Amino acid sequence: MLDPTALYLGNPALLGDERLRGLPMIVALSGYVEAGHLAGQIEAVVLDSMPSETVARFDLDQLYDYRSRRPRVTFAEDHFEEWEAPELTLNLVTDGLDRHFLLLTGPEPDTQWERFSSAVVGLAQRLRVSLVALVGGIPMPVPHTRPILVTAHGPRADLLPRTGGGRPTFEVSASVSHLLELRLQEGGIDHVGLSVHVPQYLAESYLPQAAVAALEYLSAVTGRTLPTDELREASRDVIRQIDEQAGASPEVQSVIENMERRYDDVVDASARRSILAGPDDTDLPDADDLGAAAEAFLAAQGDPDDHQH
Repeated sequence: MLDPTALYLGNPALLGDERLRGLPMIVALSGYVEAGHLAGQIEAVVLDSMPSETVARFDLDQLYDYRSRRPRVTFAEDHFEEWEAPELTLNLVTDGLDRHFLLLTGPEPDTQWERFSSAVVGLAQRLRVSLVALVGGIPMPVPHTRPILVTAHGPRADLLPRTGGGRPTFEVSASVSHLLELRLQEGGIDHVGLSVHVPQYLAESYLPQAAVAALEYLSAVTGRTLPTDELREASRDVIRQIDEQAGASPEVQSVIENMERRYDDVVDASARRSILAGPDDTDLPDADDLGAAAEAFLAAQGDPDDHQH
């Protein structure tokens, strides 16, 4: 295999700083499924609201298929401008309590998965990362009116947070994050994977409540304070819109009610709705606070082609 370190340009000052050893690392890569645009929301809210510095920047000319995922560019009157170049970076982030953590975000590589995984494992070993937390959204037959479920996975049960989902066995199409989990295990690096269950019919929409659930779990497993206020506020607006639309359509309401019955039959009624809630759940927000839908789904109500899921 070619040298994995040739895939990225590192910041010598940060990579060589002994004070930054032993930090947790969060991995949230967009692309493939990424139901609810989960990774993109996490990247935006964390990097926009918390101080950060770039530790390493990956060379996307080696990893990215520009023809299948074309970046955007703006044509302004008589010329092109504002080239939106994709970026895959490892950042050092500082939370509100002045505690550091690492955040790897950007598009999932289209090529050289093994080499990329080796590069990430190498960085984790070099920085003596304490824990790697990988997060992603997966489309599931669940209703938007119920609490978001999260499936935690990893080789060490003592590191896994308590979640509301079951533990089935099944086969899925692989992603880079899946391969990375395997390589982290082989490298003896502690890690936790978090798969957020996103309603199938809203998988293509931006779902802030899914990002809130992801950030809650990431906060729990990394011990860092991650921002959710902005996303919770967005969820309130989204849930009101989706409920208005669903209430006006008997067909949509029937589908949602069937999903609710299945959800309630499968999910243990005694399961705690949030890992941050108290024993009796009395400190939980109401349904609006949980968030639930997306404007894209509302707009698609009149277009049968948008109901494939």
